[in-house]
Amino acid sequence: MSQVRQVGLLAAGCQPWNKDVCAAGGDRFAYCATLAIYVYQLDHRYNEFKLHSIMSEHKKTITAISWCPHNPDLFASSSAENSVIVWNVAEQKVVAKLNNTKGTPASLSWCWNAGNAVAFTSRRGPLFVWAVSGPESGVTVHRDAHSFLSDISVFRWHTQKRGKVVFGHMDGSISILQPGSKSQKHVLRPECLEGPDEEDPVTALEWDPLSTDYLLVANVHYGIRLVDSESLYCITTFNCPSAAASVHCLAWVPSAPGMFVTGDSQVGVLRIWSVSKTTPIDNFKLKKTGFHCLHILNSPPRKKFLIQPPTKNHYTSSTSEAVPPPALTRTQAFSLPPGHALCCFLDGGVGLYDLGARTWDFLRDMGHVETIFDCKFKPADPSLLATASFDGTIKVWDVNTLTAVHTSPGNEGVIYSLSWAPGDLDCIAGATSQNGAFIWDVKKGKMIQRFNEHGKNGIFCIAWSHKDSRRIATCSEDGFCIIRTIDGKVLHKYKHPAAVFGCDWSLNNNSVRVWDYTQDACVNILRGHSGPVRGLTWNPEIPYLLISGSWDYTMKVWDTRDGTCLDTVRDHGADVYGLACHPGRPFTVASCSRDSTVRLWSLAPLIAPLQMKILADRPLKEIVGNTDYALLQGTPPVLCGKVSRDIKQDIEKLPRDPRVERLRRFSECLSPPGGSDNLWNLVAVLQGQDDSLLPESYREGVMHRKHLVQFRTSEAQELTTVKMSKFGGGIGAPTKEERLKEAAEIHLRLGQIQRYCELMVELGEWDKALSVAPGVSVKYWKKLMQRRADQLIQEDKDDVVPYCVATGDVKKLVTFFLSRGQLKEALVAAQAACEGNMQTFHVSTAKGPSCSDDFYKEDFNDLLHSVSEELAERYLQDGRAVLAACCHLAADDIELAMASLIRGNELELAVCVGTALGEAAAPATHCALELLARKCMMIPMWSLAADLLLMIPDNGLQLVKLCAFYPGCAEEINDLHEKCKLPTVEECTRLAEAAWADGSVLEAVKYYLLSQEPEKALPIGIDFVKGYIKSSNWTLDVVYPILDLLSYIRTEKLLLHTCTEARNELLVLCGYVGALLAVRRQYGSIVPALYEYTSQLLKRRDVAVPLTIERLSEELDAWRACTQPVNQSSEASPYTPPSESQRAVYATLRKRLKEEPLRGLTGPGHVTGSHLPSHSDSHVSCLTGLKIQGPVCFLEDGKSTVSLNDALMWAKVNPFSPLGTGVRLNPF
Repeated sequence: MSQVRQVGLLAAGCQPWNKDVCAAGGDRFAYCATLAIYVYQLDHRYNEFKLHSIMSEHKKTITAISWCPHNPDLFASSSAENSVIVWNVAEQKVVAKLNNTKGTPASLSWCWNAGNAVAFTSRRGPLFVWAVSGPESGVTVHRDAHSFLSDISVFRWHTQKRGKVVFGHMDGSISILQPGSKSQKHVLRPECLEGPDEEDPVTALEWDPLSTDYLLVANVHYGIRLVDSESLYCITTFNCPSAAASVHCLAWVPSAPGMFVTGDSQVGVLRIWSVSKTTPIDNFKLKKTGFHCLHILNSPPRKKFLIQPPTKNHYTSSTSEAVPPPALTRTQAFSLPPGHALCCFLDGGVGLYDLGARTWDFLRDMGHVETIFDCKFKPADPSLLATASFDGTIKVWDVNTLTAVHTSPGNEGVIYSLSWAPGDLDCIAGATSQNGAFIWDVKKGKMIQRFNEHGKNGIFCIAWSHKDSRRIATCSEDGFCIIRTIDGKVLHKYKHPAAVFGCDWSLNNNSVRVWDYTQDACVNILRGHSGPVRGLTWNPEIPYLLISGSWDYTMKVWDTRDGTCLDTVRDHGADVYGLACHPGRPFTVASCSRDSTVRLWSLAPLIAPLQMKILADRPLKEIVGNTDYALLQGTPPVLCGKVSRDIKQDIEKLPRDPRVERLRRFSECLSPPGGSDNLWNLVAVLQGQDDSLLPESYREGVMHRKHLVQFRTSEAQELTTVKMSKFGGGIGAPTKEERLKEAAEIHLRLGQIQRYCELMVELGEWDKALSVAPGVSVKYWKKLMQRRADQLIQEDKDDVVPYCVATGDVKKLVTFFLSRGQLKEALVAAQAACEGNMQTFHVSTAKGPSCSDDFYKEDFNDLLHSVSEELAERYLQDGRAVLAACCHLAADDIELAMASLIRGNELELAVCVGTALGEAAAPATHCALELLARKCMMIPMWSLAADLLLMIPDNGLQLVKLCAFYPGCAEEINDLHEKCKLPTVEECTRLAEAAWADGSVLEAVKYYLLSQEPEKALPIGIDFVKGYIKSSNWTLDVVYPILDLLSYIRTEKLLLHTCTEARNELLVLCGYVGALLAVRRQYGSIVPALYEYTSQLLKRRDVAVPLTIERLSEELDAWRACTQPVNQSSEASPYTPPSESQRAVYATLRKRLKEEPLRGLTGPGHVTGSHLPSHSDSHVSCLTGLKIQGPVCFLEDGKSTVSLNDALMWAKVNPFSPLGTGVRLNPF
């Protein structure tokens, strides 16, 4: 199991080099970075797209991708290494690969007329067709698609007409080929082009999905045309506004016949067009930077409310309810087509824009599109990380939210290195390949100084002095290291015999250290990388920890005392260049790579013994030490850096018991960013800290419920002071039905207000109806408002919000937000209702008076907690357990907050926070301490494990388990017994015999395990369990404590030949009870595996237990049938109701299970980083047979693997390895 955990991923942006670099299929979309393809998939539960996988087989620039139109699990990609690959997204693997494509495939597309064929072409042609599989597999040349007079810029197969294909050329012409017809090559060239040498490249081609002949063509200068491919006639030429220099991409909107969208190449304006008009019917300015490519997805399914529409009456009276016009109003009919636009921009940004709602459903605003050479945390604000790239930009990222907050202007060539200015100077110095060095003012967004002393030579490193902010050093391939002032005055110039690759300022004085790898004396050689090492950084707290990044795609962590490689990380998909340690969280490391990603890592697992000492309240001298002691070979790790020294000094100054403050400070030091600060702020709020002491960043995270409305109100007031301007506009509304309008006016003049309102509703004039409805009655007005809200909900419109608020229908509003995955908005609405900000209409009924305010307040409080739980579960499934805990703490639910940390395996943090929160968190704190003690047993650090268990009040059985499993000699065992206040080994034998004579099974098992003959406990405990489960009304809570205790028998005793029969029976019983526990705790992913594991043991081992394979199969089928709606993997899967017999079996099962004693621990575990795809996801789980995403746990054979999530859940319900060897599984 890897010690270095990935805790954050800044995905690459979409490359701007090639045309067809985004695609979609089914409920997925993908875009290409330079070396990898990022695939996002719709999470149906939360109605949002999440990063699903990173496909990275190509070694050179990816040139195109195309999704298979016949199979949503397949897509193809091509690259500059002259290869084409077919991928299976669901299985995350390469299905087929074609090498040596006879030229670089510049364009690529699946053949619509063949399910297993991919076509590709280079710029000059010809068009190759690769039959991926089948009897005719292989590559053939299209018989007509060759010998073109101009390079190919793009090609498209017709989606309906078999074999018809169109090519766009650099000279502005198009070529149309179809079977049985004469080829039309280089036709429909723009008339404005005067000579054959003048070019106006075709930038986009799209066949009309409803026509066999119509085609949209876009040229760089000539604009957009709708042409007839049969008659070769230009039907319509569309006129772009003068501000739009050119259109690079266009796409039809499948849900709106005759409608298409375009993206401007200069500014990110999305334009909506209809073939019936030559000008745009609507415009949206989405970004400052221009579009690169565009693709339309059909709208992902949304969870709709089941609201029954009013039945239309045959007889209409003055009070009959009108049926409003369905779907969109007439004013929106053209400007708001349903669908989503996948937008890729020239700055690498990628987004999914909801055309109907005019909002981003997903947006990665910026991203590097090429190699990232350097990354540095800002010393004055370590939440900011700057990166320098081959793409000519520096970007600044917020590591807490993993979003880009600033980007430099660009066009700097290659940027090799960067350095933050000291103090509060918000500037960055950058070093380039040919354009010298520069200073970029981050806030102003512009370059304020340039340095050209190295000429056109590449500058490999730049360093801003943090002792003297006026000085900057650079080193270059010209062999010079130059020190200058920020105004450009050269102070020193050092000449080296070769190119200089590194320079840095000393932190203690104003001297400069210059390194030349040919001159340094060798102290130790660290061998292990198979390629050149480009990145190195020392850990600032553990002086012997060195992290290296190499061109072999790996990072390694070294113990430089003896040259041991402690861990190897293979998650990057290309050369690793820059490495940086977080200044305030020294065990968080950032890395950057040629794969265009930045990744965040936690090194904390490497110093697990140190974390246990902190939790066990060991003296500070065992935790914070000096460098000389730490560098002694074999000494346990101690902290030696500035962060730990500051913590020690601050703690020693505290007048009262510093335990809680000590836990908080060290927890912040060891935890990665992304929620721990937020968590401790919420702990402070719960402990009554004054609001004025909360940091400014508090309002940017998960806020406590008492602050939610207050801070959002403040935010709204700030926004009202900002003058906003709206971009673009739509078209006028069609004429209304004059006859109905005239009738409505008559009814109004006759005083028949309700009939007037209903006619207005029928016309879609809701505002007019609602404005006079109070003239009928407030009750009628409210009912009309509710009808309007119901219609808007059906149409999935944000306009529903004011109607729900005005009528006080909080539940409907919250449910609407939940259905759209807008959990934070739902939380704000629920809290506002709790504070009485939403007026609830109390309507008396015939059955009795209206409900009291207290009743509604309690109702809203329950609603608030349910929304908090939903939001927390969302964070937890995303591998962000700390933020999940924040959601529960914000709603004052300490139990669930602690449970979230335990489910996310944030055990150390759970103990720290639980200790601070006191009694309310005690049960969960004790649970976390018990799991941490198991972790100490693996390290192994038995004394520390005992210290942790001694912190639990009722710790008798836990200490017995620890001592029973301890593998030391008799003297060492007795010493541990004494520490744990247990009898000596000899006394335990006597006590066991006495307990067995008295018929006390648990006591006999306990003391035999602690004796010199622990194997005697096996038959006593196993026989009791076998006899008990023969009865019809047995329960899990009786047998589990016995089996759990027996599982702690020392492994070498359990594996004795004389214990074979008992071992096999223990494994079977633990497997079965583990399956039942997994059902109780809702560990759905491992329930089938545990039943299968138990069945295989029954089949292959000689055992005599009251279990049968048929019974296990029956229980598993019943569980699947009765939990199917919860465990469905796809909304499209048909639901088959369980049979009566299955219901009966499952009901019996539930009676045995009872309830989980600790609230909130039900539900699968999701460790930090388990949702992050990596380039090294090549392991297959021996439990599920599926490829593992996220951290991997290796089993005892060194080959078999399971995901860390599954391993943790398995170990919590069945302590033995899935391989059935009798070895304990300890992934904690």
